[in-house]
Amino acid sequence: MRIRSSSRFMFLALVITAFPALYCARETQRTVPAPPIAKAMPKADTLFGDIRIDNYFWLRDKANPEVIKYLEAENAYTDSMTAHLKRLQDGLYDEMVDRLVETDTAAPVQIDNYYYYTRTVKDQQYPIYCRKEVTPSGGEEILLDPNELNYKYISLGAFKVSPDHKTLAYAIDTSGWESYAVYVKDLQEPRFLPDTINNTGGDLEWANDNMTFFYTTLDSTQRPFELYRHQMGTQQEADKLVYREDDGAFYLGLSKTRSKKFIVVGLQSIVTSEFWTLDADQPSGQFRIVAPRRKEIEYSLDHRGDEFFIMTNDNARNFKVMRTPIGNPSPDNWTEFIPQDDSVKIEKIDLFQNHLVISERSDGLPRLRIVDLGTDERHYVDFPDPAYSIWAAQNPVYETGVFRFNYSSLVTPSSVFDYDMQSRDRKLVKQNRVNNYRAADYKTERLWARAPDGIPVPIVVAYKTALFRGDGSNPMMLEGYGAYGIPSNPYFSFTNVSLLDRGFVYAIAQARGGGEMGRWWYEDGKLLKKKNTFTDFIACAEYLTANKYTSKDKLAILGGSAGGILIGAAVNMRPDLFRVAVAGSPFVDVLNTMLDPTIPLTVVEYDEWGNPHDSAYYFYIKGYSPYDNVEAKAYPALLIIGGLNDPRVAYWEPTKWAAKLRASKTDGNPLLLLVHMGEGHFGVSGRYARLKEEAFIYSYCLDVMGMAK
Repeated sequence: MRIRSSSRFMFLALVITAFPALYCARETQRTVPAPPIAKAMPKADTLFGDIRIDNYFWLRDKANPEVIKYLEAENAYTDSMTAHLKRLQDGLYDEMVDRLVETDTAAPVQIDNYYYYTRTVKDQQYPIYCRKEVTPSGGEEILLDPNELNYKYISLGAFKVSPDHKTLAYAIDTSGWESYAVYVKDLQEPRFLPDTINNTGGDLEWANDNMTFFYTTLDSTQRPFELYRHQMGTQQEADKLVYREDDGAFYLGLSKTRSKKFIVVGLQSIVTSEFWTLDADQPSGQFRIVAPRRKEIEYSLDHRGDEFFIMTNDNARNFKVMRTPIGNPSPDNWTEFIPQDDSVKIEKIDLFQNHLVISERSDGLPRLRIVDLGTDERHYVDFPDPAYSIWAAQNPVYETGVFRFNYSSLVTPSSVFDYDMQSRDRKLVKQNRVNNYRAADYKTERLWARAPDGIPVPIVVAYKTALFRGDGSNPMMLEGYGAYGIPSNPYFSFTNVSLLDRGFVYAIAQARGGGEMGRWWYEDGKLLKKKNTFTDFIACAEYLTANKYTSKDKLAILGGSAGGILIGAAVNMRPDLFRVAVAGSPFVDVLNTMLDPTIPLTVVEYDEWGNPHDSAYYFYIKGYSPYDNVEAKAYPALLIIGGLNDPRVAYWEPTKWAAKLRASKTDGNPLLLLVHMGEGHFGVSGRYARLKEEAFIYSYCLDVMGMAK
């Protein structure tokens, strides 16, 4: 399901230090251009007797040349205000590239008689997709090299090789609008085939006949809502519509069981699921429903033998695992296999021929539980750091006793392990190399702040041991998200080393609305409890300053997408607590967006934010919506970034927010708006382009804080 999520905020890091006076002194030595001022064109709306005036509604019209002219003026202003930082940006970029292993190969995955893998090449933006035969003489075969495609922006969706390994079908987005075109390549000749399909959701799955695949298409709100069956050698117009989902709250997804026995269609809203299956050997057959949708009942499934294993929250707030016969999988035939546990949230199951792997979370930390399906013996995999991330890697083979997973922490580079589920031995397959970095020089901790209602809120921090003083003099970057039940996991980023080596503390506030502490943690930070997310985040900032990890004049905050609500609300509620804020693709015009069902994601997300056509939700959302609560007061320095082609958070949200802030705020702190004119929600594509953007963000913050040298 697509949501307003950047997973981890696209820019990953920013820098900040503690000498604002130097910024003012230096500014007097160069001419500062006047910022563009958006004209105010009041638009009045009345609902529930409440009159709202929106001066910048006109900025929503992308077809209006004046809107584009204004965006270009904002970008030109940002360029002008940062032109003097070119040398610093270049230096930061070079520093980041020096840490990057530019030519590298990912851990290969064996499927049948092939090793599949990606590799990167120095100076090339995108990974190259390759394979080799599992023979001593097997030579490399390049399946797809995105670097050879002549596009400024590239995002790859599905990348699926047919079961006989002879044909590749892949989906690609070249605008950031997340509308994917599907292309098909004959891997034997090799040559591209005429089977081209447009306006897809990026999902596709092969049937076992190697001649049929299924894909999804988008409606006017960018929602995957139709499922089609494509027969190789035919045109898109001849494809058969298999299913159409007319309820605007549900997204249609597509997958295949690890056993390769079933094609699976998932229909999911924020809080409700429904699944249908098709025998992958019978692509022209009929999909069969597993369990009809029931409001606020979620489930997912996988296949083993004559059973489906089902993960569900039916009478199980933290989810449980059930088993049911594939011949009659209705809920009446579900039997419990792993019971619900109030202290353990089950997040995912991975099913193999002889084992079940359960990804779960207890006390805020992820765990892996292994179940031997022959003996019912169960055990956990141990991990060393006090806070860390683990997630399943590619595990395409059903008949295996080895589970591959990724491990990372704020100080441990991403590592790929193969875990023998029988012997319990683990093998490090690959750890990402980071030049000029020694993990032993850094430390990560897990801390607990206390929210205003007394709830403990976890924080993960990292710093370079030799540079941490513990007297409040260290600068800090504090990241937050807190939405959709998605945990803010502590991953390693080699660009963060540039912060840590300058004495920064990097911190993640795991506020309610995320999923760190179980399902209740999510439910306590959504709908009419959404404000808990903001007060949790502020409590974390107060804890970190009170306990001398940093101080208010050295504290930066960072968030993106749904995390932009958090950043916007935090600077409205406590602007005195932060020195600088960076918001990427920020969802800040919450009330206006949720009142308009024609906007992508609005109807889908009534279960996350509430439907403001109900007065209770209207006034609650209005009470925290960042755009609606901008006031005439001092704000921290701000850097706001958006994308003109963003389908998740429309470009006008950051644009309107910046315009209103500039017209209202009473301080002299800088406010910059950057709108990417050819990209979408996730910003620029390509690894070097992303590093250049991070260097830009670093240099801006360093300049604001007087550390531009």
